Amino acid sequence: MNEKHPHILILMPDQQRADSMGCAGHPIIKTPNMDRLAQEGVRFTHTFTVSPICMSARASFISGLYPHNHGMWTNAGKLPADDETFFHHLKQVGYFTAYVGKSHYHPHRGQHLREDEDYMHARGLDYVHETTGPWATVNTDSYMTDHWREIGLLKAFREDYVKRRNTASLAVWPSPLPAEEFLDSYIGGQAVEFIDSYQDDKPVCLFVGFGGPHEPWDAPGDYATMYNPSDTPPHIPPASPGDWLSQEAVNRMEQGRIQNMTKEHIQQIRANYYGKISLVDYWFGEILAAFERRGWLDNTLVVFWSDHGEMAGDHQRLHKSVFYESSVRVPLIIRWPGQIEGGRSSDALVENIDIYPTLLEAVGAEPSQRCLGKSLWPVLRNADKPHRDAVFSEIFSQGHRNIMVRTDRYKYALDEVSQGYLLYDLFEDPREQNNLIGKSDVKPIEMELRERILRFLVQAQHRMQ
Repeated sequence: MNEKHPHILILMPDQQRADSMGCAGHPIIKTPNMDRLAQEGVRFTHTFTVSPICMSARASFISGLYPHNHGMWTNAGKLPADDETFFHHLKQVGYFTAYVGKSHYHPHRGQHLREDEDYMHARGLDYVHETTGPWATVNTDSYMTDHWREIGLLKAFREDYVKRRNTASLAVWPSPLPAEEFLDSYIGGQAVEFIDSYQDDKPVCLFVGFGGPHEPWDAPGDYATMYNPSDTPPHIPPASPGDWLSQEAVNRMEQGRIQNMTKEHIQQIRANYYGKISLVDYWFGEILAAFERRGWLDNTLVVFWSDHGEMAGDHQRLHKSVFYESSVRVPLIIRWPGQIEGGRSSDALVENIDIYPTLLEAVGAEPSQRCLGKSLWPVLRNADKPHRDAVFSEIFSQGHRNIMVRTDRYKYALDEVSQGYLLYDLFEDPREQNNLIGKSDVKPIEMELRERILRFLVQAQHRMQ
């Protein structure tokens, strides 16, 4: 698509909801750099993760596979060392591939992350400067903890996190680290340093994996007080089960709710969460400025996405690992001046694995024979174009492997023994308050959606052979 390969910049916060940006219409959050990307690119309003948990989503993103293909259903395991990723394809057409920040392509088990750099290089990465995410930093070392140890901050950070562990994630107070030394500032600073010092003549693919806004709720410095809790938008309340629901469906609706979480808790959590997003957004701006200093920005393809969302009090829940929109719907913006007309949005149904073939097509690489994603270039050329008629997501939860299908109108989920437990009409019930599963008048809809899931599983397995 371009005679000179563009640089590629992939920006990935951890656990950012699709609605938590100014450009998405959020009433108070300040994200000028994310908004800038939307103004200069295409924002996909209905992008879904193929798994609402860190390692599963990240493995899918780089491999183009669903969890039932690659086998990583939880935050455990790793892809086989010789499995292809889009990094391999980019290297084949001349790219230098670099990763800065949290990858979570392998377990953080108390080691120093430099011990896993051979594995990261086998993923197709030339340069690796890896950190953990927030919680794993308590017992896993990295270049970041080496730095904190040298400047005398590591002990305070770890002691603070130990205090937060036994609070059902309700602890909200500022980090003991100053904002300029916070995890996301370290990652952003290392990304800027890489850009400023890069000397190779190859085009760069730089993936920056931030640790925030993933909990705990420890925004640093002024970011901890940037938002007034009372100004945060109201959360979606927990729904009451209809009398038609089976006990299993009722149990699934209620299990995982945090019973002692008050409205005030949720407001404080949201204000802190927004502060962490604004800090990440600040570093988006610094990284874009570094590309501009090098004269690269006008020929840089930028992808901004997140691995999954955050419930942030919706349905009386925190974190992810469920199929509610707050958990499975993620931001996605793609920007490339001169190749993509900016300032547009698309409501097309998109999966996060669709970025893999989009990148390969952008640089003229041969398509992957294994990737199950679908290139977004038809939609990037015409934002009104449809893309998928349904998206799918998978998770291991409550002792079962579970799969969700979501069309424009309906969302349906079943477990590995084919027991359906969730059905929402999103046209009539966008806040997912009325679980219709088991109602006699929606049986035909349930059967149609169940058949969609079965067809999807068969087709995905056939393409892997």
